[in-house]
Amino acid sequence: MYGVESSFSLALLLIVAIFLVMLALFNAIMRKWLRVEKPKAFSNNHVNDKHKKIDWSIRIFGITMMVAGYFINVTRLPQEPYLLLEPWFLLLVFLFATEIVRAIMERKYAKNPNAYLYTISQLVFLLIFLVSLFTTDFFGFL
Repeated sequence: MYGVESSFSLALLLIVAIFLVMLALFNAIMRKWLRVEKPKAFSNNHVNDKHKKIDWSIRIFGITMMVAGYFINVTRLPQEPYLLLEPWFLLLVFLFATEIVRAIMERKYAKNPNAYLYTISQLVFLLIFLVSLFTTDFFGFL
């Protein structure tokens, strides 16, 4: 009754694979359409020093909130945690915050005027994908 079904890992792997393929295709199409360079993988692409400082401030605040949220939620009943202090929720909020800051900085300071549109389109794509995952119960897989 409670536990992980035997097909859970296969379904999760399928969802992740579908997401990665869709994301790669979306990014390739948007890069060509907007004529934006491909960013380096797994690197911090800061526009300038101001962006770097703001980004690190958001990260430090996010980590602090996750630690504080853990200590607050661990003292509550397991059935009644604060949603706003759950790690997955905070991670999504701070991910969106850093990407919005990136888009603003790219709009103001980037050499390519379409760079911010690429960042916003990625953010909208991620938001649409996450909303569709949760509203369709993970496309019926889980």
